[in-house]
Amino acid sequence: MKGAIAKTEAETRDALLRRAALIALAGNLVLAILKITVGAASGSLAVLGDGIDSSTDVVIAIMTLAVGFYVSQPSDKEHPWGHGRAETLATIVLAFVVFFAGTRLFESAIERLRSGEAMEIPSTVTLVVTGISIAGKISLALGQFRLAKLTGSSMLKANARNMANDVVISASVFVGLAVTILFKLAFLDSVIALLVGLWVMKAGIGIFREQNLELMDGNADDELYRTLFAAVKSVDGAANPHRARIRRIATAWDIDLDIEVDACLTVREAHAIAARVEEAVREQIPFVYDIMVHVEPAGSGEHNEQYGLSAKDVR
Repeated sequence: MKGAIAKTEAETRDALLRRAALIALAGNLVLAILKITVGAASGSLAVLGDGIDSSTDVVIAIMTLAVGFYVSQPSDKEHPWGHGRAETLATIVLAFVVFFAGTRLFESAIERLRSGEAMEIPSTVTLVVTGISIAGKISLALGQFRLAKLTGSSMLKANARNMANDVVISASVFVGLAVTILFKLAFLDSVIALLVGLWVMKAGIGIFREQNLELMDGNADDELYRTLFAAVKSVDGAANPHRARIRRIATAWDIDLDIEVDACLTVREAHAIAARVEEAVREQIPFVYDIMVHVEPAGSGEHNEQYGLSAKDVR
């Protein structure tokens, strides 16, 4: 029964990942074409840069579709923990794509400012296009955040944050264009593009740092450990949870911990307690991939190992 439920949840999640990717692909493709066309025609580097940023979102959406197919594959001999790490690696690639787009925009803005070439005042159509971009990005970001919450996908969460950053970028471009057109300050377009480039680079670094923690099997969420220990304590006969380790594999949690039970219990009875602990943990923590519960006789725990946490470590 548990296997069937897990399979159904996985299939639902895969379908949601594909839906998120298709929505992001269609929305960003339209916005990218619109902004790049208008930016190139009007000579606005800020609008062109905003369009390039949207084009990276198109690449991200295509990557999400490919990764969604790959991570849905069952575990095999070479990948006994499944293929979930592909999502982490893809998100790191996403971070580099975002950072590279930011650096190219930053370099272009610097070069234009240094060259001193004559700059044209952007046309008012750039304001219309940027306004459309703001509305479209808000809609896409909200949709991606909702689907990220439903699936627990770190990649969708990173993509949603990237789109939220795009809203800020487009809003900054809109304000800058309005000031440029109103006061005839053509150089402001390049200054805005420079600032947008810096913002995009910062977003890429942030995504990389978060995913690097996951790739190194790190976990800085103390609340998750508190939930784990509370679930163990809710089971009669289970005591002193320690040597707990929680790592993330894409959207799922892989959990190891030790518990103590009465030393006089039979192996069958101790196993039954461990099984109830596993069930309690799955009820409290969503998206659990696997749980390994090691049983020890009461009083023999806490061996001062250099790994794993106990309740006293997260108070």
